[in-house]
Amino acid sequence: MRYIIIGAGAVGGTIGARLHEGGHDVLLVARGAHLTALRERGLRFGTPEGSRTLRIPVTDGPEGVDLRPDDVLLLAVKTQDTAAALAAWAPRPVAGGGTAGERLPLVCAQNGVENERLALRLFREVLAMCVWLPSDHLEPGRVTAGGTPVSGVLRLGGLPAGDGGERAAAVAADLAGSAFEATVDADVMRWKYAKLLSNLGNALDAVAGRVDRDPLAGLQRRVTAEGEAVLAAAAIPHHDPGELVRPAGEVMRQAPVAGAERSGGSSWQSLARGTGSIETDHLNGEIVLLGRLHGVPTPLNEALQRLAGTFARTGRRPGSLTAEERAALAAL
Repeated sequence: MRYIIIGAGAVGGTIGARLHEGGHDVLLVARGAHLTALRERGLRFGTPEGSRTLRIPVTDGPEGVDLRPDDVLLLAVKTQDTAAALAAWAPRPVAGGGTAGERLPLVCAQNGVENERLALRLFREVLAMCVWLPSDHLEPGRVTAGGTPVSGVLRLGGLPAGDGGERAAAVAADLAGSAFEATVDADVMRWKYAKLLSNLGNALDAVAGRVDRDPLAGLQRRVTAEGEAVLAAAAIPHHDPGELVRPAGEVMRQAPVAGAERSGGSSWQSLARGTGSIETDHLNGEIVLLGRLHGVPTPLNEALQRLAGTFARTGRRPGSLTAEERAALAAL
């Protein structure tokens, strides 16, 4: 199989790099300065074992890519970019007839729970992936992954609920042989909802930085409690977020990467890179949406969604929440 990694940032870049090092055929998809750097200098990939430059084929999109029947599309863009990516790749022809949407599997290696629903509108075969992968992408051409002895813990399953059959098993096997803990799970969406709950603090981390010793201490727990109340009202089953963290901690620990310092989460990194957008609408915003549909108030998630969106649109640096903004948030 050839793996086409759509979105070669922190998560996609790490998965693509590890698959490449595992001997698999990989094509990275990137854009802007990151694309230019990958083309000119290769991917600078850092892990606790050391840093190296990988020459992996890269492209800016589906035009000019001759899709093959054995291709696997792995989607690793932020959710706000999913619809555009799906629209670009789904109608592309595949050798032997048919289109990517008709013939190729699409793996959603993304946070949130909306990507799979968007994908199923255009792709017949969609695999959901719950990703636990500490990684950073803060400058063009460079990705670091601090997990060891594996770079991440990945759970893969089919949609609707199921184990994804032989395809999911084959993808999981390739990942497991490429420095990941990768398993197939028929209830993968329960894990993705658990990850959603754990991601609700991403916006807080992005706008306020560490809050364990200031007026916002404890806000993470309250934000998560809103999410749990909403999922209960919507009768959406999910695992306990702690059950996601504990198994990951048994097989992976974080270690320093020479020349790199662990930054914040994915939302923090979006602000640090000045991308102009942030995934909060599909994390905290998912809880806000479900809360409105089911009559459950979600003031903290709504406030964080609004703040993070404003930060992204106006180019504010991560962690620059003012004292007045902190006090207003703490008072909710």
